[in-house]
Amino acid sequence: MIDRKQNIIEAAAKSFSLFGYKATTMDQVAKIANVGKGTIYTFFENKEELFKEIVADLVKQIRHVANDAIKEDHAFHQNLHFALYGVLDFRKSHQLAIKIAQEGKELNTPAVKEASDMLEKAVLTFIKQELGKAIDKGEIKNCNTEITSYVMLKMYVSLVFDWEQEHEPLSKEEIADIFEKMLITGLKK
Repeated sequence: MIDRKQNIIEAAAKSFSLFGYKATTMDQVAKIANVGKGTIYTFFENKEELFKEIVADLVKQIRHVANDAIKEDHAFHQNLHFALYGVLDFRKSHQLAIKIAQEGKELNTPAVKEASDMLEKAVLTFIKQELGKAIDKGEIKNCNTEITSYVMLKMYVSLVFDWEQEHEPLSKEEIADIFEKMLITGLKK
């Protein structure tokens, strides 16, 4: 038996990925899902609610990518590098994440801005948790984890995305080296 709700979610994710939030209509979703528009409304009150459910799943996927990168036998900075690089690599290759970033910049749609904020908050929370663990283990000195996680994420985003706009892309190793020299060395005891 077909799970209609899941079918609708997948169809909506496809539509949001292709057309963006603003251009996606419930009629499009119904057509892609091969259901009547009324069927969508039995599961979701409106387009925004449907979008939020899809973004919540995207956040879970990002957390999974980050958590999978953590290895107990690696140093804090190595784990954080692999986790952040993995998340940003996922974001670069995941069509919906790309569309959210594009539409957020170009149109500043409130629902998309909220989705973008949710994705960023998930990554920041992850970094803060990892910083806290490293502080507890004595790997790094005590710091303001909120500010430090913010700077770490923005630095990574800049090195992975922004740098490429005017320069040759940096390798994973070059990013790890820059990250370690600029941030981690300063956090060590």
